[in-house]
Amino acid sequence: MRYEKIVLVTRKTRLEGLIERFNTQAQARFYIEHSGGDFVFYEREHATYHAALADLRQQLQRLAKIQVIERGFLPNFLFTPQDLVVTIGIDGLVVNTAKYLDGQPLIAVNPDPAHIDGILLPFTVDSAFPVVRRALAGQYTATPITMAEARLNDGQTLLAFNDLFIGVRSHISARYHIQSGERTERHSSSGIIISTGAGSTGWLSSLFNMAQGMLQHFGAEPAPDALPPRRLPWDTDRLIYVVREPFISKTSGATLVCGEITRERPLVLESEMPSDGVIFSDGVEANYLAFNAGVRATIGIAAQQTQLVRG
Repeated sequence: MRYEKIVLVTRKTRLEGLIERFNTQAQARFYIEHSGGDFVFYEREHATYHAALADLRQQLQRLAKIQVIERGFLPNFLFTPQDLVVTIGIDGLVVNTAKYLDGQPLIAVNPDPAHIDGILLPFTVDSAFPVVRRALAGQYTATPITMAEARLNDGQTLLAFNDLFIGVRSHISARYHIQSGERTERHSSSGIIISTGAGSTGWLSSLFNMAQGMLQHFGAEPAPDALPPRRLPWDTDRLIYVVREPFISKTSGATLVCGEITRERPLVLESEMPSDGVIFSDGVEANYLAFNAGVRATIGIAAQQTQLVRG
Protein backbone atom coordinates (compact mmCIF):
# COMPACT_ATOMS: atom_id res chain seq x y z
CA MET A 1 0.00 0.00 0.00
CA ARG A 2 1.22 3.50 -0.81
CA TYR A 3 0.71 6.32 1.65
CA GLU A 4 -0.33 9.80 0.57
CA LYS A 5 0.48 11.94 3.59
CA ILE A 6 2.89 12.10 6.50
CA VAL A 7 1.44 13.00 9.89
CA LEU A 8 4.25 14.28 12.11
CA VAL A 9 3.35 14.10 15.81
CA THR A 10 5.26 16.42 18.15
CA ARG A 11 5.30 17.19 21.84
CA LYS A 12 5.77 20.28 23.96
CA THR A 13 9.13 20.59 25.67
CA ARG A 14 9.40 21.03 29.41
CA LEU A 15 10.38 24.64 28.81
CA GLU A 16 7.16 25.24 26.90
CA GLY A 17 5.26 23.64 29.77
CA LEU A 18 6.96 25.98 32.23
CA ILE A 19 6.13 29.01 30.10
CA GLU A 20 2.47 27.95 29.99
CA ARG A 21 2.52 27.64 33.76
CA PHE A 22 4.30 30.93 34.51
CA ASN A 23 3.15 32.98 31.48
CA THR A 24 6.62 34.11 30.34
CA GLN A 25 10.08 32.60 30.01
CA ALA A 26 11.49 35.24 32.36
CA GLN A 27 9.04 34.31 35.10
CA ALA A 28 9.76 30.60 34.54
CA ARG A 29 13.49 31.30 34.84
CA PHE A 30 12.94 33.26 38.06
CA TYR A 31 10.97 30.39 39.62
CA ILE A 32 13.44 27.64 38.63
CA GLU A 33 16.58 29.54 39.61
CA HIS A 34 15.17 30.73 42.92
CA SER A 35 14.25 27.12 43.67
CA GLY A 36 17.86 26.11 43.13
CA GLY A 37 17.30 24.59 39.68
CA ASP A 38 19.33 24.94 36.49
CA PHE A 39 17.20 26.79 33.94
CA VAL A 40 19.89 26.39 31.27
CA PHE A 41 19.10 22.67 31.25
CA TYR A 42 15.54 23.36 30.10
CA GLU A 43 16.75 25.83 27.48
CA ARG A 44 19.26 23.36 26.02
CA GLU A 45 16.69 20.58 25.93
CA HIS A 46 14.22 22.89 24.17
CA ALA A 47 16.80 24.06 21.62
CA THR A 48 17.90 20.48 20.87
CA TYR A 49 14.36 19.28 20.34
CA HIS A 50 13.30 22.11 18.06
CA ALA A 51 16.50 21.89 16.01
CA ALA A 52 15.82 18.19 15.46
CA LEU A 53 12.16 18.88 14.66
CA ALA A 54 13.03 21.57 12.11
CA ASP A 55 15.60 19.30 10.45
CA LEU A 56 13.22 16.34 10.28
CA ARG A 57 10.34 18.46 9.00
CA GLN A 58 12.50 19.92 6.24
CA GLN A 59 13.54 16.43 5.14
CA LEU A 60 10.01 14.99 5.18
CA GLN A 61 8.63 17.87 3.14
CA ARG A 62 10.76 16.61 0.26
CA LEU A 63 8.92 13.30 0.27
CA ALA A 64 5.20 14.01 0.64
CA LYS A 65 2.55 16.32 1.97
CA ILE A 66 3.10 16.72 5.70
CA GLN A 67 0.74 17.62 8.53
CA VAL A 68 2.14 18.50 11.96
CA ILE A 69 0.06 17.83 15.07
CA GLU A 70 0.96 18.38 18.73
CA ARG A 71 0.13 15.38 20.91
CA GLY A 72 -2.48 17.29 22.92
CA PHE A 73 -4.72 17.29 19.84
CA LEU A 74 -4.52 13.54 19.25
CA PRO A 75 -7.92 12.72 20.84
CA ASN A 76 -9.68 14.91 18.25
CA PHE A 77 -7.54 14.07 15.22
CA LEU A 78 -8.81 11.65 12.59
CA PHE A 79 -6.10 9.52 10.99
CA THR A 80 -6.88 8.08 7.56
CA PRO A 81 -5.71 4.71 6.17
CA GLN A 82 -3.44 6.64 3.76
CA ASP A 83 -1.50 8.34 6.58
CA LEU A 84 2.08 7.42 7.43
CA VAL A 85 2.70 8.46 11.05
CA VAL A 86 6.02 9.80 12.32
CA THR A 87 6.64 10.77 15.95
CA ILE A 88 9.56 12.79 17.27
CA GLY A 89 9.95 12.76 21.04
CA ILE A 90 10.31 10.42 23.98
CA ASP A 91 8.93 6.88 24.20
CA GLY A 92 5.78 8.22 25.81
CA LEU A 93 4.88 10.02 22.61
CA VAL A 94 4.80 6.67 20.79
CA VAL A 95 2.52 5.31 23.52
CA ASN A 96 0.23 8.36 23.31
CA THR A 97 -0.01 8.16 19.52
CA ALA A 98 -0.42 4.41 19.10
CA LYS A 99 -3.83 4.33 20.79
CA TYR A 100 -5.32 6.51 18.05
CA LEU A 101 -4.08 4.45 15.12
CA ASP A 102 -5.74 1.58 13.32
CA GLY A 103 -2.99 -0.26 11.49
CA GLN A 104 -1.09 2.76 10.11
CA PRO A 105 2.68 2.26 10.29
CA LEU A 106 4.41 4.33 12.96
CA ILE A 107 8.00 5.55 12.57
CA ALA A 108 9.44 6.77 15.88
CA VAL A 109 12.34 9.25 15.83
CA ASN A 110 14.65 9.99 18.74
CA PRO A 111 15.39 13.75 18.74
CA ASP A 112 18.23 13.53 21.29
CA PRO A 113 19.97 10.12 21.41
CA ALA A 114 22.58 11.48 23.82
CA HIS A 115 19.96 11.93 26.54
CA ILE A 116 16.95 9.76 25.55
CA ASP A 117 17.34 5.98 25.79
CA GLY A 118 14.49 5.43 23.37
CA ILE A 119 13.50 1.77 23.68
CA LEU A 120 10.65 2.48 21.25
CA LEU A 121 12.68 4.95 19.15
CA PRO A 122 14.79 3.05 16.60
CA PHE A 123 15.62 6.03 14.36
CA THR A 124 17.48 9.31 14.60
CA VAL A 125 16.75 12.37 12.50
CA ASP A 126 19.60 11.37 10.18
CA SER A 127 18.47 7.75 9.73
CA ALA A 128 14.73 8.38 9.42
CA PHE A 129 14.66 9.85 5.89
CA PRO A 130 15.35 6.65 3.88
CA VAL A 131 13.01 4.66 6.12
CA VAL A 132 10.15 7.12 5.57
CA ARG A 133 10.82 7.17 1.85
CA ARG A 134 10.54 3.38 1.61
CA ALA A 135 7.55 3.26 3.93
CA LEU A 136 5.61 5.72 1.76
CA ALA A 137 5.81 3.11 -0.99
CA GLY A 138 4.68 0.38 1.39
CA GLN A 139 8.17 -1.08 1.76
CA TYR A 140 8.90 -1.47 5.44
CA THR A 141 9.32 -4.02 8.22
CA ALA A 142 7.26 -3.51 11.35
CA THR A 143 7.02 -5.09 14.78
CA PRO A 144 3.38 -5.67 15.78
CA ILE A 145 2.68 -4.58 19.35
CA THR A 146 -0.28 -6.04 21.21
CA MET A 147 -2.54 -3.61 23.05
CA ALA A 148 -5.09 -4.09 25.83
CA GLU A 149 -8.70 -2.93 25.62
CA ALA A 150 -11.28 -2.12 28.27
CA ARG A 151 -14.84 -2.34 26.96
CA LEU A 152 -17.79 -1.22 29.09
CA ASN A 153 -21.33 -2.54 28.94
CA ASP A 154 -22.46 0.80 27.46
CA GLY A 155 -20.09 0.43 24.50
CA GLN A 156 -17.31 2.79 25.63
CA THR A 157 -13.77 1.53 25.04
CA LEU A 158 -10.24 2.47 26.07
CA LEU A 159 -6.98 1.14 24.63
CA ALA A 160 -3.68 0.71 26.43
CA PHE A 161 -0.22 0.40 24.91
CA ASN A 162 1.53 -0.41 28.22
CA ASP A 163 -1.06 -0.94 30.92
CA LEU A 164 -4.54 -0.29 32.27
CA PHE A 165 -5.30 0.75 35.83
CA ILE A 166 -8.71 0.01 37.33
CA GLY A 167 -9.52 1.42 40.73
CA VAL A 168 -10.39 4.64 42.55
CA ARG A 169 -9.11 8.17 41.97
CA SER A 170 -8.00 8.49 45.61
CA HIS A 171 -6.24 6.10 47.96
CA ILE A 172 -9.42 4.54 49.35
CA SER A 173 -10.24 0.93 48.55
CA ALA A 174 -11.73 -0.08 45.22
CA ARG A 175 -14.63 -2.49 45.49
CA TYR A 176 -15.66 -4.70 42.62
CA HIS A 177 -16.53 -8.21 41.54
CA ILE A 178 -13.87 -10.00 39.48
CA GLN A 179 -14.28 -12.98 37.16
CA SER A 180 -11.59 -14.91 35.29
CA GLY A 181 -12.91 -17.97 33.51
CA GLU A 182 -15.07 -19.89 35.99
CA ARG A 183 -13.42 -18.28 39.02
CA THR A 184 -15.12 -15.31 40.68
CA GLU A 185 -14.52 -13.25 43.79
CA ARG A 186 -15.51 -10.01 45.47
CA HIS A 187 -12.58 -7.69 46.10
CA SER A 188 -11.53 -4.73 48.20
CA SER A 189 -8.13 -3.59 46.92
CA SER A 190 -6.11 -0.60 45.79
CA GLY A 191 -6.83 -1.47 42.18
CA ILE A 192 -5.82 -3.75 39.34
CA ILE A 193 -2.95 -3.42 36.87
CA ILE A 194 -3.31 -5.06 33.44
CA SER A 195 -0.05 -5.15 31.50
CA THR A 196 0.75 -5.69 27.83
CA GLY A 197 4.02 -7.12 26.55
CA ALA A 198 5.38 -3.63 25.91
CA GLY A 199 4.44 -2.64 29.45
CA SER A 200 5.76 -5.74 31.19
CA THR A 201 9.09 -4.03 31.93
CA GLY A 202 7.32 -1.04 33.52
CA TRP A 203 4.59 -0.90 36.16
CA LEU A 204 4.20 -4.68 36.19
CA SER A 205 7.90 -5.15 36.96
CA SER A 206 7.57 -2.94 40.05
CA LEU A 207 4.89 -5.29 41.41
CA PHE A 208 7.23 -8.24 40.95
CA ASN A 209 9.99 -6.28 42.68
CA MET A 210 7.71 -5.67 45.66
CA ALA A 211 6.66 -9.32 45.88
CA GLN A 212 10.26 -10.49 45.49
CA GLY A 213 11.40 -8.19 48.30
CA MET A 214 8.72 -9.52 50.64
CA LEU A 215 9.66 -13.11 49.82
CA GLN A 216 13.31 -12.41 50.53
CA HIS A 217 12.54 -10.69 53.83
CA PHE A 218 9.83 -12.92 55.25
CA GLY A 219 10.41 -16.23 53.46
CA ALA A 220 11.73 -19.15 55.47
CA GLU A 221 14.48 -19.70 52.91
CA PRO A 222 14.85 -16.55 50.81
CA ALA A 223 15.82 -17.26 47.21
CA PRO A 224 17.11 -14.45 44.97
CA ASP A 225 15.23 -15.79 41.95
CA ALA A 226 12.13 -17.08 43.73
CA LEU A 227 9.84 -14.77 41.75
CA PRO A 228 11.60 -13.42 38.65
CA PRO A 229 9.72 -10.66 36.79
CA ARG A 230 7.53 -11.88 33.96
CA ARG A 231 8.62 -10.53 30.57
CA LEU A 232 6.27 -10.79 27.61
CA PRO A 233 7.15 -10.26 23.93
CA TRP A 234 5.68 -7.15 22.32
CA ASP A 235 3.46 -9.26 20.05
CA THR A 236 2.26 -11.48 22.89
CA ASP A 237 -1.07 -13.29 22.70
CA ARG A 238 -1.83 -12.64 26.37
CA LEU A 239 -1.94 -9.95 29.03
CA ILE A 240 -1.08 -10.16 32.73
CA TYR A 241 -3.27 -8.80 35.52
CA VAL A 242 -2.25 -8.21 39.14
CA VAL A 243 -4.49 -7.06 41.98
CA ARG A 244 -2.77 -4.54 44.23
CA GLU A 245 -3.03 -4.97 48.01
CA PRO A 246 -6.13 -7.20 48.15
CA PHE A 247 -7.81 -7.13 51.55
CA ILE A 248 -9.43 -10.19 53.12
CA SER A 249 -12.61 -9.54 55.08
CA LYS A 250 -16.04 -11.07 55.65
CA THR A 251 -17.13 -9.78 52.26
CA SER A 252 -13.88 -9.78 50.22
CA GLY A 253 -11.28 -12.38 49.33
CA ALA A 254 -7.77 -12.66 47.92
CA THR A 255 -7.48 -15.90 46.00
CA LEU A 256 -7.94 -14.42 42.53
CA VAL A 257 -5.14 -11.85 42.55
CA CYS A 258 -3.10 -12.47 39.39
CA GLY A 259 -3.30 -14.32 36.12
CA GLU A 260 -3.31 -14.17 32.36
CA ILE A 261 -5.88 -12.73 29.98
CA THR A 262 -6.28 -14.28 26.53
CA ARG A 263 -8.67 -13.75 23.65
CA GLU A 264 -10.62 -16.79 24.81
CA ARG A 265 -10.58 -15.81 28.49
CA PRO A 266 -11.02 -12.07 29.16
CA LEU A 267 -11.15 -10.55 32.62
CA VAL A 268 -14.62 -9.33 33.63
CA LEU A 269 -15.09 -6.74 36.36
CA GLU A 270 -18.25 -5.24 37.82
CA SER A 271 -17.93 -2.07 39.88
CA GLU A 272 -19.40 -1.84 43.35
CA MET A 273 -18.19 1.74 43.94
CA PRO A 274 -20.81 4.51 44.24
CA SER A 275 -18.41 7.13 42.82
CA ASP A 276 -14.82 7.92 41.78
CA GLY A 277 -14.19 4.56 40.11
CA VAL A 278 -11.95 4.92 37.06
CA ILE A 279 -10.20 3.03 34.29
CA PHE A 280 -7.25 4.82 32.72
CA SER A 281 -4.42 3.73 30.48
CA ASP A 282 -0.67 4.32 30.29
CA GLY A 283 -0.56 6.59 33.30
CA VAL A 284 -2.78 9.28 31.74
CA GLU A 285 -5.31 9.88 34.50
CA ALA A 286 -7.07 12.68 32.61
CA ASN A 287 -8.19 10.28 29.88
CA TYR A 288 -10.38 7.78 31.70
CA LEU A 289 -13.60 5.81 31.70
CA ALA A 290 -15.89 6.13 34.73
CA PHE A 291 -16.16 2.80 36.54
CA ASN A 292 -18.95 3.17 39.08
CA ALA A 293 -21.67 0.90 40.44
CA GLY A 294 -23.58 -0.85 37.68
CA VAL A 295 -20.73 -0.62 35.17
CA ARG A 296 -19.34 -3.87 33.82
CA ALA A 297 -15.90 -3.89 32.14
CA THR A 298 -14.48 -6.61 29.95
CA ILE A 299 -10.69 -6.50 29.67
CA GLY A 300 -9.11 -8.26 26.72
CA ILE A 301 -6.67 -8.07 23.86
CA ALA A 302 -7.46 -5.28 21.41
CA ALA A 303 -8.29 -6.18 17.83
CA GLN A 304 -5.78 -3.67 16.43
CA GLN A 305 -2.03 -3.73 16.93
CA THR A 306 0.52 -0.95 16.72
CA GLN A 307 2.76 -1.40 13.68
CA LEU A 308 6.10 0.00 14.89
CA VAL A 309 8.41 0.31 11.90
CA ARG A 310 11.86 -1.19 12.47
CA GLY A 311 13.36 -0.79 9.00
